[in-house]
Amino acid sequence: MNSTRPSSSALSWITFILIAVGGLFYVKWSPYYHRAFVAASNHAIGQSILMGTAASPPPPSLDAALNYAFAYGKAIWQAMVLGLLLGSGVQALLPPHWVTKALGGTGFGSVAAGGLLSIPGMMCTCCAAPVVAGLRARQASPGAAIAFWLGNTVLNPATLIFMGFVLGWNWSALRLALGLLMVFGLGYFANRIMTKEEIQSAETKFAPTDEAPLIGNVFTRWMKILAQMAIRLIPEYIILILLLGAARAFLFPHIGPEIGNHLGWILAFACAGALFVIPTAGEVPIIQAMLALGLGVGPAGALLMTLPPISIPSLAMLARSFKPRLLLIVTVTVVAFGVLAGLLAIGLGF
Repeated sequence: MNSTRPSSSALSWITFILIAVGGLFYVKWSPYYHRAFVAASNHAIGQSILMGTAASPPPPSLDAALNYAFAYGKAIWQAMVLGLLLGSGVQALLPPHWVTKALGGTGFGSVAAGGLLSIPGMMCTCCAAPVVAGLRARQASPGAAIAFWLGNTVLNPATLIFMGFVLGWNWSALRLALGLLMVFGLGYFANRIMTKEEIQSAETKFAPTDEAPLIGNVFTRWMKILAQMAIRLIPEYIILILLLGAARAFLFPHIGPEIGNHLGWILAFACAGALFVIPTAGEVPIIQAMLALGLGVGPAGALLMTLPPISIPSLAMLARSFKPRLLLIVTVTVVAFGVLAGLLAIGLGF
């Protein structure tokens, strides 16, 4: 219909692939490759961002909020920029029918595709959120989007390697086993509870489209979507980071031998981990520091599965992309996996 369409489509694809591969190499793959050698030689990857070497976080204050926001922002800002570029690029640069065809199905295939696509991403839950929002805007199924979202953190191969060298390979094995169940099981369940109306609506999206905007329109629309996503997501994100930075002392008041393996402590730490926000692999030094202070392996196991995959900011960022009921199911399920991980850590003698 228009001779510029093939070249426009090809340039859009090339642009997206270059940003994805180049961005992930610069922000994730190369730094994590070198960090793995640090973990292997030092059996550590840095101090706990939660409270350093202290037994408790600083009391709630403006300084506590700003200090945590600064440390967290310094760790993730590049990945957040990349997440926004990719999330908007999914909507503007990729053919709509491609995203729907790959991730829009209501069966396990789309869930598997979403989970596998997440593995090279290795983003924290908040940096992955813009990409998830972009996938949902392009009619990715709830299950595929959730598998992509959770898989970025709990199936992160770099984190599993860091964890093995720092905490022990038994912790990595526990994380991987439960992570596979969480990512693919929860994704599959999310697709199974779709209503008939949602399934019918998803099926109509598989019809190929003739829309192929001119190249100038493609990049103009990309910048427009990027600006809209940034304006919508970043302000609430910053506010929630500040609030959580100040509230650290309430979520993790004190760490010591008195916090043992009682079920109540495991549940409490599972809930706290699901609410709090950390950068990629931040759970590794946090758990290492807490174990050194005498924390029981049960609460540590709970944090292993709940600190990375979700947080209050990432849930808020995706509030427009999923129904509230589904986000509640995700939250409760992640907490349940945390409790299970804690009980397994005790039972297996970690």
